Amino acid sequence: MRDGRGAGSALDSALTRPAQRQSYLFFKRAFDIVSSAAALLILLPFLPVIALLIRLDSKGPVFFTQPRLGKDGKLFTIYKFRTMAHNAPEIRNPDGSKFVGADDPRLTRVGRFLRDYSIDELPQLVNILKGDMSVVGPRPDTPGAPGLDGEIFQIKRSMRPGLASLASIHGRNAIPWRERVRWEVRYVERASFALDLLILLKTVGLVIKREGIYSSQ
Repeated sequence: MRDGRGAGSALDSALTRPAQRQSYLFFKRAFDIVSSAAALLILLPFLPVIALLIRLDSKGPVFFTQPRLGKDGKLFTIYKFRTMAHNAPEIRNPDGSKFVGADDPRLTRVGRFLRDYSIDELPQLVNILKGDMSVVGPRPDTPGAPGLDGEIFQIKRSMRPGLASLASIHGRNAIPWRERVRWEVRYVERASFALDLLILLKTVGLVIKREGIYSSQ
């Protein structure tokens, strides 16, 4: 795995600060509630428009739902806007991660736009408000993916999964799955307010640049 030096000295500094776990987790949850509720209120006029475009573009439900592994391995249902044709077959990369290519024919026209700008992830604000997820944290695993019972995954699942993650700012879907997992474990071990802020700021930049969205394998 890359050692993170390329992310800049500010990120390296944040990674080495010990987290004050109890107060950090309390205020982290408070921030999750306030920020997800505020974002949903701001986005409320736009969400029905997105839903209508999805329905007009292709047959099938507006939302994609799937069971995911949350904190301590507890199952929850993740919400996304549907970006693929209804009942499209699942394709896996050689490392077991899900494949979505830039020219993937399973993507709908509206779905490609939603994915390019990460708009499909917006319904996860509901997951955050419910307490299934956090604004920043390790990305949630899909049950049945290889190796999920190992110690490294137990560490990863000791925190709520996040909408934004340390793995995202180091390549997102463009890096191998195992490398993503190692970045996420590193986040759990060194989580702090400073690191969360850096991840959020870098995530905004990646969304604007549309980097790391598609698999490279």
